[in-house]
Amino acid sequence: MADKTPQEPGARFATRIEPTKEDISRGQMHFMRHVELEQWKKKTQKLRTRNVVTGIAIGALVMGIYGYTFYSVGKERVMDELDEEAKRSRLQGPKTGAN
Repeated sequence: MADKTPQEPGARFATRIEPTKEDISRGQMHFMRHVELEQWKKKTQKLRTRNVVTGIAIGALVMGIYGYTFYSVGKERVMDELDEEAKRSRLQGPKTGAN
């Protein structure tokens, strides 16, 4: 197995390089692109999961508001019916000077 500790005390580990300035072989460039692609795939999977969760949360919020609106409108009809009943009872009741 390879020793994971650097042999030199001041050795650089995983330093970022600029491919255009340094002399890099085609194989190394291919490997770098392959590693970047794998990192991108992993990152997009996390983003996709977050986007799905956010979409479900927003959809649930919209459906909740939609449902509450229908529930509220249904209550208003009941209040309208009560108002109509009150009008009918006033019209059918005895006529006095106060009415």
